Amino acid sequence: MAVRDNYFDPHERILYARLSAAGDFRLTIPVANATLADLVYGDDVADLYLAPGADLDVRFRSKDLARTLKFSTSGAPTKHPTAAQWCQQQFANANNYLAEFNLAFILNDGYQVLPDNILLGEREFISFLDYRLKEQRNFLKLRAMDEMFPPDFLAYAEAEITYADANDRLTFQDLREQVVPNLPRLTLTPNYYKFLSDSLLLRGPATAQSESFQYFTTNYISFAAAHHHQRADPGFYPYCYQLASGYLHGPARLLALGRLLQESFRFGHVRQSEALLANFRTLDGQGQFWPALAAELAQQRHTPEIGSLAPEFRLPTPTADTLNLSDFRGKIVYLNFWKSTSGPCLYDLVYQQDLLKQFAGRDIVFVSINLDESDENWRHLLAQRQLAGTQLRAAGGLQAAAAQAYAVQAVPAYILIGEDGTILDPRPKRPSSRAAVDELNKSFGKAARYRASVPLLVEAKP
Repeated sequence: MAVRDNYFDPHERILYARLSAAGDFRLTIPVANATLADLVYGDDVADLYLAPGADLDVRFRSKDLARTLKFSTSGAPTKHPTAAQWCQQQFANANNYLAEFNLAFILNDGYQVLPDNILLGEREFISFLDYRLKEQRNFLKLRAMDEMFPPDFLAYAEAEITYADANDRLTFQDLREQVVPNLPRLTLTPNYYKFLSDSLLLRGPATAQSESFQYFTTNYISFAAAHHHQRADPGFYPYCYQLASGYLHGPARLLALGRLLQESFRFGHVRQSEALLANFRTLDGQGQFWPALAAELAQQRHTPEIGSLAPEFRLPTPTADTLNLSDFRGKIVYLNFWKSTSGPCLYDLVYQQDLLKQFAGRDIVFVSINLDESDENWRHLLAQRQLAGTQLRAAGGLQAAAAQAYAVQAVPAYILIGEDGTILDPRPKRPSSRAAVDELNKSFGKAARYRASVPLLVEAKP
């Protein structure tokens, strides 16, 4: 069993139960409030809705948890249940609904955006979402009519449906571009985003427990901010923070601000994050989320920060010469850490060759640092594919000094460095993204602004 007590704590609380010879188990899970958890058996995972005092009997076949999961109340059923027994039955109903909903919609690719429905055009995609929304709401309505749910759970279930739909509408264009790079970016009709004008989307009675609500609010704030700032701009996350502070209230606001802070940490906005986190601490009066966020920021301090000087390196070329990062001063450097054994790396290399041609003659250099364990594999691939651009090698894989200096934890990893040698973006668009060309075009001459001081933050009051 996995329970996350704090939305921003990366560590889940794990509880184990040993199966008896008959295949039975019993597990006590301390929780302070109604919460969601994961029931894990082998490679299978199922959602659980728990609350203090809930006592559930769960049964499933070991080889097919998702399709056989059933919940009931502990003890023998009675014709005239007490109020306490009726309450237990409501929790059993809620968990049966989650299992049935998961089987009907989540495990059914026909109702998912990926992998196929993302290929649809605007009209067809909206038609698909409208149909799915109707089916899911009818599914919940019928179950709620037949079987009573705890009131808080019903609000959660309604929010999950509403905001999963809104989030898929909001992110459709960007997601389509990311996963289908061979298709052109869609030009959406002027009324496509009209659904965002519904004030209840941000101010409605949604439960903060809904992860779909949290994802939507964070994506909505980023979408609104993108009209004024690029994500790598120093002012992007302070502006997002101000928007969320004004749009949202109560627990929803704290959760959205916390998620924005996490993004700010991970995208290298360390100085801005420190100022925002200090403000967040005043809002989180009970210290519910601040400690976990502060701990994460402390861990992210080794990540290259936007506006900081990019770590120097001196690495060999295929001809046994060596090159330093400082050799490219005066040009933008699009840095790529890769391995020949990584499918995504090899996929991106094709598109990187196209970028080289598109930006030929301009002040930008594409530097690829190979992290293969074998020098022979690297040289063989260079010859086989006749890869252009600046090719370097850092022996030692992810433990290589250059990889460690840039906090590379997985490949491919990309870093965009300005003409003055400072970090422009620790996570730029990948070469296979159609947005990469536009991002690079907008990067020339921007190095100076990334050395600017922390933007002023409009105070968000509790």
